Amino acid sequence: MGNEVCTAVLYSSEPPSSAQEARFVSFIKEKYGESVSFVWKQSDKYEGGFRLVVGGDVYDWSNEGRLEQFKERLRSLSGKNENIISLIRENIENWEPETLPHEIGTVLTVGDGIAAVSGLENATYGEILLFNNGIRGMVLDLTEDEVGCILFDDDEEISEGSIVRRTGKTAGVPVGQGFIGRVVNALGVAIDGEGDIAPDGYREIEHPAPSIIERQPVNRPMETGLISIDSMFPIGRGQRELIIGDRQTGKTAIALDTIVNQKGKDVICVYVAIGQKASSVAQLVNNLKKRGAMDYTVVVNASASDAAPAQYIAPYAGTAIAEYFMEKGKDVLIVYDDLSKHAIAYRSLSLLLDRSPGREAYPGDVFYLHSRLLERSAHLSDEMGGGSLTALPIVETQAGDVSAYIPTNIISITDGQIFLESNLFFSGQRPAVNVGLSVSRVGGDAQTKAMKKAVGALRLDLAQYREMQVFTQFSSDLDETTRSLLKYGQGLMRLLRQPQFNPYSQHEQVIILVTAMAHMFQNIAPTDIEGKVKGLLQYFKENEMALCGRIDSTGKLEPEDREEILEAAKKFFAQN
Repeated sequence: MGNEVCTAVLYSSEPPSSAQEARFVSFIKEKYGESVSFVWKQSDKYEGGFRLVVGGDVYDWSNEGRLEQFKERLRSLSGKNENIISLIRENIENWEPETLPHEIGTVLTVGDGIAAVSGLENATYGEILLFNNGIRGMVLDLTEDEVGCILFDDDEEISEGSIVRRTGKTAGVPVGQGFIGRVVNALGVAIDGEGDIAPDGYREIEHPAPSIIERQPVNRPMETGLISIDSMFPIGRGQRELIIGDRQTGKTAIALDTIVNQKGKDVICVYVAIGQKASSVAQLVNNLKKRGAMDYTVVVNASASDAAPAQYIAPYAGTAIAEYFMEKGKDVLIVYDDLSKHAIAYRSLSLLLDRSPGREAYPGDVFYLHSRLLERSAHLSDEMGGGSLTALPIVETQAGDVSAYIPTNIISITDGQIFLESNLFFSGQRPAVNVGLSVSRVGGDAQTKAMKKAVGALRLDLAQYREMQVFTQFSSDLDETTRSLLKYGQGLMRLLRQPQFNPYSQHEQVIILVTAMAHMFQNIAPTDIEGKVKGLLQYFKENEMALCGRIDSTGKLEPEDREEILEAAKKFFAQN
């Protein structure tokens, strides 16, 4: 306690004897130094016991305090596999109350999901606090005189002067196999009406990211089933690929297609909904159930009606659940939908905690908010189990402005971005991927050899088509070569259109790309291309099963395989 003079107050129904007082004084001086004075106050509340208050520490030796200590001991036994009856009997026989301090504080102000608390001198950042009516909060701000705490329950029952206790526990969520197929809130509590979830453990929501030594290169594909992404902007297991675009441009649709495409691939998916309408999340869960995708998916929902603290911790809670599976050697995909709303929730909390606003009124540490979240995605080394966590954060832009504060922050954290353009979306190009602004910094390292060979110069051809398209706005008289290039590019754009929940397998993508790059769709009317693609894939399914299986199993495209695809495609187009 330093050199400050502090008073130790003993509350009991009877005054202590001189011997008892000497023992109290001796204990206080040994623990807190000479600068503590001792005072006794009469209180009938502690008959048969006492309560000693030294600064912020409380030694509760009343009947109630000793019972609470015993309850805590029993709580610590939960989750053990031994017979609980014998454990209780053994602990009752062997239990002796200990002299334990309980540091308590007092609420100064409360409102908007924030409580300012005084008296908790030793509270730590991220620690869970317990209010006198069972409401939990988390320390988010530490100043010299008080602690800023965000509340996870309704703050109406807390008032100025309410008592707050430290728990000594860092904020965390229950994790385990039982969460698969369930919808939970930001605290890991089931909200799907299917009963409680039996957890396998408890994991801190804030966990250090794996170190460089614990990682290995990203070199295995996380296939989305979308030909426009898998061919040009491949995502690897352990990568962080941003999905960015204006509202209603199909960002969530890409994430859902990727989740649906993981069926049968031994990948666990975690979808974190931040600030979405509850009805939208319910519809999303229903879509996943229809396609059997909820069998390997966990949905964490902090909806728009939830308070800002729940929206703030939701992505960290989702990541903790995902890390549990990653550390068991599983491949995990996590979708954050969306981090713009997460940043807005954090901004609200920060302004309420009197932190200085910066650019666009966000606090200065908003970059760290997302970097410490996304850095937890990794492809772990074989020594660490070889699991992976792939992140697909979603960010909403205003009028396509990718240079705004949050988009630029997250672009610099991630390993590439898929930019969805409103004009493309409204023209019927779905997914509306802008080939020029989208990029994957892992790229071909996470692509199979078959896809690498099949894609050829697709991106270059599309870029050339876009340039030509701009050029034709200023010229009505076009030569034959230009017309041919425009027709070819238009056909490629049509080929990249894909209905939602209709993912392509690897061999289907390879077949489409090989035939397209051989200009086989050039003389087909753009409106007929979709039907021709369906017919072509069906033809291969019926007549070239061995070839399809070979491409899927080996991930390679040999020269003879390419020739076989082209020969079979020629036969199909000749017949149709």
